[in-house]
Amino acid sequence: MSLTRLLAIQKGIKSCRDCPNMVGGPVHGAPVLSRVFLLGQAPGIHEEGRGKPFAHTAGKTLFKWFEETGGVDEEHFRAHVYMAAVARCFPGKAGSGDRLPDAKEIERCRRHLAQEVALLKPELILPVGKLAIAQVLGPDIYGSKAKLEDVIGKKFVAAFLEHEADVICLPHPSGLSAWPKIEPGKTLLRKALRMIVKHPAWIEEMG
Repeated sequence: MSLTRLLAIQKGIKSCRDCPNMVGGPVHGAPVLSRVFLLGQAPGIHEEGRGKPFAHTAGKTLFKWFEETGGVDEEHFRAHVYMAAVARCFPGKAGSGDRLPDAKEIERCRRHLAQEVALLKPELILPVGKLAIAQVLGPDIYGSKAKLEDVIGKKFVAAFLEHEADVICLPHPSGLSAWPKIEPGKTLLRKALRMIVKHPAWIEEMG
């Protein structure tokens, strides 16, 4: 893995203006050469100004999950996990939540993801939320009728962007989602987090 190459990829992400309907500019995580790869949906309204993904309330919840389960705080997490997203720009609001990136926006952003995955060759991919899960697992495993309880708390082996890796899915930590707070989501989330912190790639990266 080459830090120089990763920085070049991130420079390309930062300069991308391919999606005219996106509201904000691109956001990416720290240039971490990690075998653990977290894939979110898209930045929220606050992330561009703070220059990092999961920088607001959903991030606080996400990092709380890992601190409570594995003793890993936000600073350590960001320093040892590569953080990417299906789309790198804030899509704008839609009703009470954020607009989902459309198919063209997702496809345009895949070229950035493909470069990152090809370079980092992650051993463990953590898709967060339904959109990211669908992108990683594909329609054969997570089709239009699939539910979170079908995939949370299980480990899959999937070929994502032509790279095979272990996949452990997480629900989105948005405050708008009740799923992680009620059963069966509450128990399945704990199970997924325990699986992550016991994975060899996680243990290796976290020291």
